[in-house]
Order: sequence, then structure tokens, then C-alpha cells
Amino acid sequence: MKLQMHSIHFDADTQLTEFVKQKVNKLETFYDRIVEGEVFLKHNNSDGTDTKTVEIKLFVPGSTLFSQENAPSFEAAADAAVDAMRRQLKRFKEKQMTY
Repeated sequence: MKLQMHSIHFDADTQLTEFVKQKVNKLETFYDRIVEGEVFLKHNNSDGTDTKTVEIKLFVPGSTLFSQENAPSFEAAADAAVDAMRRQLKRFKEKQMTY
């Protein structure tokens, strides 16, 4: 899968990008026809709290799947977003099997 990483308004270090890439690449075990993906890493400083947002967008044949999660750290947000995307991929695959 071709994966594009975008860090919005900051420079992500290689350790963080490799962690997120490793997590997202594991999604191919649930659905092997993923064409490409995009990951957006953002800092949110609203309401005086510093939360991190991870958005994952996966392009599969005939559809685009999206998940977004907020957490105090990028690692926790990435785990939650990948988990949500895993559920979406399983549901999408089941729909494809019924047709």
C-alpha cells in the first residue's frame, strides 16, 4: 500500500512516522485490496488543552474510508484511529462478500 504522511503545522520525527506507518500497514491483513492511504497528524490547542489528532483516509476500490481520533498523545490517537479503521474495513469486506 502506498501511504502518504502529512504533519500539519509541525515536523514529525521519524520515530513517530514509522510507528504510524507500521500500525496502518497492519490494516492490510484485514483487507488486502487497499489502494493507498493518507495520514494527517495535527496539534489541537483549543480550550487550553493540547490534544493530538490522527486522521486516516484509506482508498479502496469503489469507496474511501475515513477515521479520526483525538488523544493526549499521537501514539494513543493512532491506536484508536487504526482500531476504528479496522472495524470499518471488516464491515466493508463483509458487504463486498454478500454481493
